Amino acid sequence: MGGTLIRQYSRAGHSVKMTNSSGTEKLKSLALETGTSAVALADVVTDVDVIVITIPLIRIPELPQSLFKNIPGNTTIIDTGNYYPIRDGIIKDIEDGIPESVWVSHQLQRPVIKAYNTILYRSLINSGLPKGAASRIALPIAGDDKQSKDVVSILVNDSGFDSLDYGTLQDSWKQQPGSPVYCTDLTLNQLKKSIVKARKELLPERRELGLQYILNHDPELWMDNVKHNRKIYESDLDG
Repeated sequence: MGGTLIRQYSRAGHSVKMTNSSGTEKLKSLALETGTSAVALADVVTDVDVIVITIPLIRIPELPQSLFKNIPGNTTIIDTGNYYPIRDGIIKDIEDGIPESVWVSHQLQRPVIKAYNTILYRSLINSGLPKGAASRIALPIAGDDKQSKDVVSILVNDSGFDSLDYGTLQDSWKQQPGSPVYCTDLTLNQLKKSIVKARKELLPERRELGLQYILNHDPELWMDNVKHNRKIYESDLDG
């Protein structure tokens, strides 16, 4: 996911810095390919307008508490993550009903915008289309700051997708794993009609159904995963 967004943002003309947990040496080839800069963690959040966090949820509390301390208040932070107990362990607050990105915001002590979590990265690589294309996939975004959501909408468009701003960060559970809009590759009109059918009490069961299919099938056949997800949610999907 992170590498794909770096390629798409740089292709769209954005200046991009990147880092990872295992050192910048492993990012050299991507930096050469895209013209982006591989920098240390402390440097990746300085002098930027947008910060995209693409790491497993279980790693969020491990980020240094000082990392976001001095960045301007109007810096947009995008949370692309999803909660999977099989990977992240049991996070009690999320199990008790706190939306995943609200939990992330609490850990960072900064507001975030939830985006990009509803698309398989192979769809992100292969399915982007020019603005105005009839079958263009749309991605939901949620957050509490309109200006930041507008910025994220621009980045989503630059990635080849439409976006739907449908509410606050408290509403972001509607795009979590188990929602009918999760990895089902819907157009904007389909997304608008399907996201209102998300049911919070069904999320965990449906999340596991989708996950087990992905784990047991060839990830390169990503459209099979999309079709399987659509079958799970077919009663809630429009079109």
